[in-house]
Amino acid sequence: MYDFANSAFTTLIVTFIYGVFFTQSIAPDANYGTTLWARAVSITALVVAALSPFMGALADRSGYRRRFLAITTTLAILGAALLYFPKPGQVMLALTIFVLANIAYEMSGVFYNSYLPDVAPQERIGRVSGYGWALGYLGGLLAMLVALLAFILPEQPWFGVPKTEGAHVRMTTVVVAIWFAVFSIPFFAWVREMRQPSGDSAGEIVRDAGRRLASTFQEIRRYRQIFRLLVARMIYNDGLITIFAFGGIYAAETFGFTLTEVMYFGLALNVAGGLGAFAMGFLDDRIGGKRTIMITIGGLIAGCLAAVLVTSKPGLWIAGLFIGLFVGPNQAASRSLLGRFVPHEKETEFYGFFAFSGKAIAFLGPFMLGEFTRIFQSQRAGVAALLIFFVIGAALLTRVNEAEGFELARRPVTPV
Repeated sequence: MYDFANSAFTTLIVTFIYGVFFTQSIAPDANYGTTLWARAVSITALVVAALSPFMGALADRSGYRRRFLAITTTLAILGAALLYFPKPGQVMLALTIFVLANIAYEMSGVFYNSYLPDVAPQERIGRVSGYGWALGYLGGLLAMLVALLAFILPEQPWFGVPKTEGAHVRMTTVVVAIWFAVFSIPFFAWVREMRQPSGDSAGEIVRDAGRRLASTFQEIRRYRQIFRLLVARMIYNDGLITIFAFGGIYAAETFGFTLTEVMYFGLALNVAGGLGAFAMGFLDDRIGGKRTIMITIGGLIAGCLAAVLVTSKPGLWIAGLFIGLFVGPNQAASRSLLGRFVPHEKETEFYGFFAFSGKAIAFLGPFMLGEFTRIFQSQRAGVAALLIFFVIGAALLTRVNEAEGFELARRPVTPV
């Protein structure tokens, strides 16, 4: 249910509604708006990359993982609600709120994802992760439907919200805040912290977390399969998150989708993503996370290439749905494979590195998309640049040895 709750944030704000609204209505023009949005996404990535390993170590050391999740969730919800207030022309206010809210959202994922090895048995971890991603796509789908039917499509939006200055579009961020708050309640009501608070002083906890983090930095190459997985994910995930950040903008600017059409596009992609995550969670448990990820990367390469080459809206629809089928399984299998590799006493810490791997070079995808778009004066060229990340990521993933990773998670680590 937490996946169901938090997916509204990335679906409505990052990808399909607010990002498009920002580039087309808040920013002075679409090209400048795209550049600013890319910078905001890049800043988020850099901050999360810097914070996540230490915050993961701090959560493991203190025993306050659930408390940290509650704080970051609350901040993300408040940030989503505040995005209603920036009006056309208030560029820096909108970007500042978005960056802060997005940082909180991404950090909440560090603490939430680390629960996976605790709540799922090893033989079912792939499908449990897949269930989560599938429910996430369902949550994003239903939240998008609410936003569409209540505020975007009606001649008179609900609650008397006016259409002047895009108020009916901005209201969708309030939908996100309410959705996130309500549907995250089951997690906080039913899932308990599985470790006791340390009882040490705050200063000692912080110092010890720093020492643990430094030790893990030294040891992470000894957990060589985790290291290889994180390096591979660092590359292929960069292409993935750039698709998230610019998929709606690409549809709007290159193919002339209206905001309503972008929302329908997002609804369809959420359906495809949910079905893919659900179905391939079973495949993950049957053939293993590595093979599942490789299959999804192959699908993403094919879908991304098609999105570059097609010239019609129906063609982009087909390419987008194909991409959607593999996005959810890719993320779910990456999360579950790490869950099979991590030692129990460092779960949150390693999921901090997982977040780090997803953000450490995340500025590079938006940067390359923006630069290729500028150089060739075509967003198609920018999207084509993302193929590089998928190809290199797949090549690096071939070096991951699942059997050794499972074994290292269950015995003391010796130098390699």
